[in-house]
Amino acid sequence: MTKGFDLGALLAERGTERYELHTRHLNHQLPRMLRTIGFDRVYERAEGAYFFDADGNDYLDMLAGFGVMGLGRHHPVVRQALHDVLDAGLADLTRFDCQPLPGLLAEKLLSYSPHLDRVFFGNSGTEAVETALKFARFATGRPRVLYCDHAFHGLTTGSLSVNGEGGFRDGFAPLLPDTPVPLGDLDALARELRKGDVAALIVEPIQGKGVHEAPPGYLRAAQELLHRHKALLIADEVQTGLGRTGDFYAYQHEAGVEPDLVCVAKALSGGYVPVGATLGKDWIFKKVYSSMDRVLVHSASFGANAQAMAAGLAVLHVMDDERIAENARTTGDLLRSRLAALIDKYELLADVRGRGLMVGIEFGRPRALRLRSRWTVLQAARKGLFAQMVVVPLLQRHRILTQVSGDHLEVIKLIPPLIVGEREVDRFVDAFTEVMDDAHNGGGLMWDFGKTLVKQAVAHR
Repeated sequence: MTKGFDLGALLAERGTERYELHTRHLNHQLPRMLRTIGFDRVYERAEGAYFFDADGNDYLDMLAGFGVMGLGRHHPVVRQALHDVLDAGLADLTRFDCQPLPGLLAEKLLSYSPHLDRVFFGNSGTEAVETALKFARFATGRPRVLYCDHAFHGLTTGSLSVNGEGGFRDGFAPLLPDTPVPLGDLDALARELRKGDVAALIVEPIQGKGVHEAPPGYLRAAQELLHRHKALLIADEVQTGLGRTGDFYAYQHEAGVEPDLVCVAKALSGGYVPVGATLGKDWIFKKVYSSMDRVLVHSASFGANAQAMAAGLAVLHVMDDERIAENARTTGDLLRSRLAALIDKYELLADVRGRGLMVGIEFGRPRALRLRSRWTVLQAARKGLFAQMVVVPLLQRHRILTQVSGDHLEVIKLIPPLIVGEREVDRFVDAFTEVMDDAHNGGGLMWDFGKTLVKQAVAHR
């Protein structure tokens, strides 16, 4: 007889080895990086928008697991849905039946985008993108997909082909025949479309790297150009979707935009069970699945599993019931306005931008000679070090978790759980103000850490 498995006992016995286990058996650079920047904290539990350590100290989460934790951690409605689906003992993943939960989740998802008709369920954002790329190429009979400079759409081979960051692509060629165009440049898009081999343009309505929003009117004009050339518009809403920007989808901020394919994931999971979804027009799906012989031409082993579907249905219920998108809009407006008011106060603060609870804070070259000389030293070593100098004290002194928005960028990105409110805005702005005061007043600890970062950047060249 199998002995009982005691997860609590295992964690109690081996939990303190977490960093050593990662060093030995997983990505050994992760613990090294965390120790270098002082992020090697030990979090014991989490709830809502907060982590807690063994001493009961709370840490404000302004990162939301890169956007996965849209409802915060351990939302009771999502937890209960997962208990319920496990207790139901459903005949899941038989592969030769049609369970109700996938159909119900697809129906609910499509209600937020009535111009779309069908859904494919996978397991992640990169799988949702891979599905869109495959469907677009097959439906149009064309090989090439356009993407925007500085885009991020995932790290599997297909999605990597439309990744605008060279650091992710280096060493993994050859990739798919895809071509970058500048975000907002309609002339560049038109030039590529005239070549006649473009299947689609994939675009983030707001780019995660740097938090750059598509210019007003761009998405609709791009859509018209694409359709004129019989190509498709793919909206990557993996991070921007499900209320993050104040509407259910970020593309809905611009009237008349109706993408042919939409990719979602992250927050749809409720932070529990990985799930991704590709929504599309009926004719695209019918062309891909054109006969019974092609019924499995695109599938995913764990796609549409009962736990993921239950989590997704619970998430959408909470979004409607608790008016999550509206909260993201009002709280995001408050956060950006409070931060923007600091631009005139701090020379090092160049811009505050974004929409809803997707906020970019950009730093720039100061005017004062004393600050400018220090800035120049950091920039010469590696662009992005000043932003890291801000991120570190926010965690170490103020127990607030944030991130630099991308490699070699002087931008901090804030993507907190969509349940945050005025209390969290006050805490972040107060802490950020103290850190910026320290930077402008020549605070020793902050600039000393900057010197350490410079040495490390030079050593790794």
